Parts: sequence; C-alpha cells; structure tokens
Amino acid sequence: MNRLAHETSPYLLQHADNPVDWWPWSAEAFEAARKANRPVLLSVGYSSCHWCHVMAHESFEDQATADYLNEHFVSVKVDREERPDVDAVYMEAVQAATGQGGWPMTVFLTPDAEPFYFGTYFPPAPRHGMPSFRQVLEGVRQAWDERRDEVGEVAGKIVRDLAQREISYQTDRVPGEQELAQALLGLTREYDPQRGGFGGAPKFPPSMVLEFLLRHHARTGAEGALQMAQDTCERMARGGIYDQLGGGFARYSVDRDWVVPHFEKMLYDNALLCRVYAHLWRATGADLAQRVALETADFLVRELRTTEGGFASALDADSDDGTGKHVEGAYYAWTPEQLRETLQGDADLAAQYFGVTEEGTFEHGQSVLQLPQQEGVFDARLIASIKDRLLEKRAQRPAPGRDDKVVAAWNGLAIAALAETGAYFGRPDLVEAAVGAADLLVRVHLDDHGRLARTSKDGRVGPNAGVLEDYADVAEGFLALASVTGEGVWLDFAGLLLDHVLARFTDPGSGALYDTASDAEQLIRRPQDPTDNATPSGWTAAAGALLSYAAHTGSEPHRAAAERALGVVKALGPRVPRFIGWGLAAAEALLDGPREVAIVGPSLTDERTSALHRTALLGNAPGAVVAAGTPDSDEFPLLADRPLVGGEPAAYICRNFTCDVPTTDPERLGAALNTT
Repeated sequence: MNRLAHETSPYLLQHADNPVDWWPWSAEAFEAARKANRPVLLSVGYSSCHWCHVMAHESFEDQATADYLNEHFVSVKVDREERPDVDAVYMEAVQAATGQGGWPMTVFLTPDAEPFYFGTYFPPAPRHGMPSFRQVLEGVRQAWDERRDEVGEVAGKIVRDLAQREISYQTDRVPGEQELAQALLGLTREYDPQRGGFGGAPKFPPSMVLEFLLRHHARTGAEGALQMAQDTCERMARGGIYDQLGGGFARYSVDRDWVVPHFEKMLYDNALLCRVYAHLWRATGADLAQRVALETADFLVRELRTTEGGFASALDADSDDGTGKHVEGAYYAWTPEQLRETLQGDADLAAQYFGVTEEGTFEHGQSVLQLPQQEGVFDARLIASIKDRLLEKRAQRPAPGRDDKVVAAWNGLAIAALAETGAYFGRPDLVEAAVGAADLLVRVHLDDHGRLARTSKDGRVGPNAGVLEDYADVAEGFLALASVTGEGVWLDFAGLLLDHVLARFTDPGSGALYDTASDAEQLIRRPQDPTDNATPSGWTAAAGALLSYAAHTGSEPHRAAAERALGVVKALGPRVPRFIGWGLAAAEALLDGPREVAIVGPSLTDERTSALHRTALLGNAPGAVVAAGTPDSDEFPLLADRPLVGGEPAAYICRNFTCDVPTTDPERLGAALNTT
C-alpha cells in the first residue's frame, strides 16, 4: 500500500501512484521495518530534481522492481525541501562515505535509522561502472540476510563517526577588520576575472558572497569588491542562466561562461538575486541592475505566487517538447528555424541579438538566449517587439511543472526582496505581494505559541516543524517589511520568532546554533552547519536577523547572541569565504553598527516624511535598520523620544541608541548613510 496520497509535498504526491509501497518518514515506517525484520530504503529528492524523475520513471514505476522492494524492504520517500534535517544528516553520511553527494539520494538503513550503504542515482542496467539498481537491492538484501552482524558494525561505526563531527564551538570573539580583509583576499584569488563568479563549472550564482562584497564596498570603499560584484552580476544577467524573455534565474550554469543553465528555477535563488541586483542598483545606479531586479521580482509574482498569496518553491527544468517527451530546457531553448517561424523578417536580427546559431549553444541545434555586450547598437523598440512576440510564442509551449508547496524560509527571503525592490523603485504592488506572503505565513504557518511550520500547500499547513533557517529567514523578511511599511507588527512577529531561536536552537553554553530545535524529532545526530549552500545557513541567517532586531529594539540578549554566533565567521571567513558569504555580510553590519535610522513625521503619506523614509531605505550603510512613524509611536522603540524638528519631519541616525544631530534634509540624510 502506497501511503503518500495524503501528503502535502508535491514531490511525495508525484510518487503516490508508484507500485512501490512507499511510507513517508515516520516512526511507524521504522516500526514496520523492525517487525518485518527488513532494512529500510530511504530515497530523498525534490520536485524539480531532473535525475529524481529519471530514477522514478526507470525504477520506481517499474512493477518488477517495485515487487522486489515491497517483498524485501520498507521503502521511505522524503522530500528534502520539507525535511532538510533528514536530508542533511544522511547527506553528510553519503559524502563522508563516497566523497560526493547529490539527489536522488539513496540510503539503506537499519530499523533504528542507522545508515550502512549509500548512493545517489542508480540506473536500471549497469552503466559507466555503476551497478544497476536491482543489483544494489540484491546485494543489500544478501548482506542483510547473511552478514547481519557486519551490517550492524558498519552502521554503528558510521553513527559514531557522525557524532564526532559535531562542531566544537568555543569562540565568542567577533570577526574584525583583519578577518574581513582576509576573506576579500581569498575571494579575489578564486574570482574568475574573464567570466565573473568564482571557481569553474558548474557555476552557481554566488548570491550571498555578492551581498558581502556590496556591503564591504559600502563600508570601506574597496573598489575591487564592487568590481567583482558588478562584473559577476552583469555576466550572469547577459548569460543563458538568466531568462532573457521572462526574467528570473535558472539554478546554475553547467559551464563557466553562464551560457547553458540547469533550467530549474528556484524561489530561493530568485529571491536572493532580486535583492542583490536591487542593492547593486542602490550602490551604482546601473540601468541593468534595475531592470534585472524588477524583471526578477515580476517573475516571482507572475509565475511563483500561489492563490493563497505565498510563493511556490520551484519550476521544473523539464517540460514536454511537443511530442509527449519531457526534455530539459524544452520550454526555453530556440533554433533558428523556430525564430523564423515566429518572427519572419526579424529572425536574423533576433538570432544576432540573442546569440542563436545554426550549431546551437545547447543540445540538438538549440540555443539558450543570451544578451550581447553592445545592446545600444540595436533598435530598442524593435527588440522590445521581438521579445514580446517570442514570449507570446513561448507561452504556447507546454510549461514546466510547478512545485506549489510554500516553504517558510524561502518565502521569508522573497518577502525581504519584494519589499525592498518595491520601495526602491516605487512599485507598491511588489510591497503588497510581500505583505500577502507575510500574512500567509502568520495565518497558516505560525501557531498560537509562535512556532513555525516548515511548509504549506493550498493553504493547508504541512506536518513538519520549522528548522532554524525558517525562523531566521522569515524573521529577516518581517524585519525588512517593518522597515519598508512602517508597521511595527512585523517587528513584533520577528521578535517572536527570534525568541524561539534563542530558547530552542541555541546552545546556552557556547552560543552555537543547531539546525533543529531542542524539542524536535531526534535523528541519529542533531544537524548543525554554519556554511552557506544554495541559501544562507540557518546559523548565519539567524545571526543577521538577531543583529537587526537588536538594532531596532536595543535588546542586549539578541545583540549578544548575534555576536556569539558570528564567532564562526571569525574562524571560517578567512578560510572558506565562498561558503559563508551571509555570515560575512552580517559581520559587515556588525562592524558598521549597524546604523539605526528613525524617521518621524505626521504620516508616511506626508510628502516630506516619505522623502526622508525613501532616502533612508536607499542608504547603503551595511545592515542599517529603518523605523518610520509618528513621534513617540509605540510601534518602534527607535521612535521613542524622537520629536519633530521645528515642526518638520526629521531623521535621526544612531548607533547603539546614541544619535547624531537630526536632519530634516533628505540630501544630508543620504550623504550620512552612503558611507563611500
């Protein structure tokens, strides 16, 4: 009996009709394995994972394979995006044992959830030195039946080895100028000056590192930091990784030149990059940065917003190529012939503009659209017409599937991005979209005790508890929303979440942070990772949000917790700066204060107050927080004892609640907040 039909995860629901007798991750599944004396097959993936779909079609939809699994194993299917804790624990074991990892992740466990054999994708027949999935199943079954003691010894050793990997966290010293300078030097060494970005292929958008570089330039004036950020953003925006027609970024580029993407589009990437490009525009005024920030924001609202007001997790890489076959990139790639069919006499110009060739830049003579270095030599109105016609034609193709689950953390990132982008560019509709998502999180994900659920779908809350990144990223989004809207309720909600971080995710002795709460389900180890991956780590995201909240409220416990958490940046920043960019960005805010800006006036709709408020939001002082409202409003502690000046709206710039002379002049305010 397949038990996935009533789950909220789109990934699990995709497997609900498999002939495999799947269980969701549950105590009942392991109890069934114990009673039947069988090993557990743990299969972990996610909805937009290409090779997860491949293995499902090849193996889990095959009746003979399913029959073998059902007879000899208890099969458990996990959506890594719903259970990042389960994924993290077993991925660490896979990487330790094999030196690599990825999805689908295939792990064989004892009924006590202890792993003893690992892999990722297994083909249906032996291929390229890999055994077939059936061979793996038969080998595991034989070992379980004939060498049980050996299996138990291996599993026990793996669990002991994992336990020894827990971070020994003793530092309470915050990173300073030296560590941040060393981090910048390390990034410079790994930077690709010809193509932008860091390292070789595959090349991922370095969103969190870009935020650090922009903040470092804002604080120190280091031109090299700004140049790396600006060049990387331009290369990505001109490459195939960016959707030149519909906006938004693909997950990563398979090559060093950003030409051919892995076509899945993730909410978290686009939220982070939308905010980076908005901040790049704030620093430079570059037209390209403004266009990409707005196009990416519009993509989020147009293609990922759910009926309930939240944001869906992802769009698949694959779609129907028109023949019934699902092919990666089918929705996005073009041939010269397809351009001619759509554009007639303008096809050659479009091919030149977008880099579409007869040989193709992708597969089967197809090209991924790119943007030329010299846009100015083309007629802008004609190019706009060409884009509109191509977009209309593309809309007639079968669209990629959408993973509709709402993940709290990623929605927090989207709230921050849309709120700030809307405020910068005078787009109240984007701010309204951010408020809608925040409302959904409060209504559906937050319980009466301020505890956060990880996911929801169709307005129905999922069964899994929020992890540290959920609390931290949602708090980050609420704090950004409070600054933009002047509504203190979002500051209150952020404080509620961060109190849970202090009480349930923080080691009271060392200040170290865990990815799961102290009262969460106990796995074979409690996951803990301060390094960034595709998103900010929960650890560094929490440090940044705690620091911002302390700046808003003057709370010493939150400030102290942020400083203790940032000790990990002192240790790791100079060594692995590419993998702790968000922590480096938070450290920049710490070194700058962060600034506390109070805007007082009769109303935010008042023109003079609004001018000061927008100027404050556009200031590039790292991590500055903004509170806006009427004098002595009780919505924001920063507004206490902040009167109008000569009857005029005024701005107060403070550090640690010690303020400079207030100003009524937006230009003076801007000069004080733009530090370089």
